Amino acid sequence: MEIEALRSFVAFVDTGSFTRAAMQTYKTQSAVSMQMKRLEQELGKTLFVKEGRNLVLSTEGQRFGLYAKQLLQLHDETVTTIKQTQVGAQLHLGCPDDYAESVLPRIVALLHGHIKQLDLQITCASSQKLRIMLDSGQLDAAIVTRLPESDEGYLLQTSKGVWVSASGSNLSDADPLPIALFQKDCKFHIAALDGLMKQDRHYQLLACSSSAAALNAIVAKNLAISAMAECSVSAPLNIIDSGTLPPLPVVAVALVISAKAYSPINAELAKQIAQAYQGYLE
Repeated sequence: MEIEALRSFVAFVDTGSFTRAAMQTYKTQSAVSMQMKRLEQELGKTLFVKEGRNLVLSTEGQRFGLYAKQLLQLHDETVTTIKQTQVGAQLHLGCPDDYAESVLPRIVALLHGHIKQLDLQITCASSQKLRIMLDSGQLDAAIVTRLPESDEGYLLQTSKGVWVSASGSNLSDADPLPIALFQKDCKFHIAALDGLMKQDRHYQLLACSSSAAALNAIVAKNLAISAMAECSVSAPLNIIDSGTLPPLPVVAVALVISAKAYSPINAELAKQIAQAYQGYLE
């Protein structure tokens, strides 16, 4: 059984997309399709079935997925152990800027606890950009925002969206409402504007930024209010307890790993880190 075919199959299992599986394994979609056909022929089982216009895993495909991950993990661990040097492993980790103060430090501590002599390189960008970097092999793993019902990656926590202001601020009653938001690819940006428009609430979009520090500074100076995940809120910002502002969605924070070969972090380690992280929250 070809290891690279297993790698492509596991990439599909993790992403649910032949397009992303092909990108993560540096192959064309046709090459991945051929690998999947050879796997089906070798196993004598149908691994995929049509669901509407999409291909999804069959029951046999779901069963095989569990074994494929174990086989791939054992192979990569063996190669990594044999090739390991005294320099230690280099791991490229991505994280949205708004989780840099809350989620990231715990993940860094857990990674160093599991991987000796770790050379950790961190890139901050939006979840959308981090997914692109994962697919292109620039990152080994990333902390991303996903929908709660999604099964992408390994769940770290869920967090409700909240409106925030400076301490003692009454800007939430202002007309127009001054707001500062993350960029358009942030779920709270879209939800905040849609909610305000549905309320026919006048607002002034004072600033958009991918920097949590920039938005926090603007809000702390009482220039605007903002919308973000509750787990991202830190002093001196306050959560606005007001029924006049539109509700914001609940999001999930997950640890996602790349399908690239011989990464310092594999599926089993990512699962252990996610479970340990959840233990911090209990």
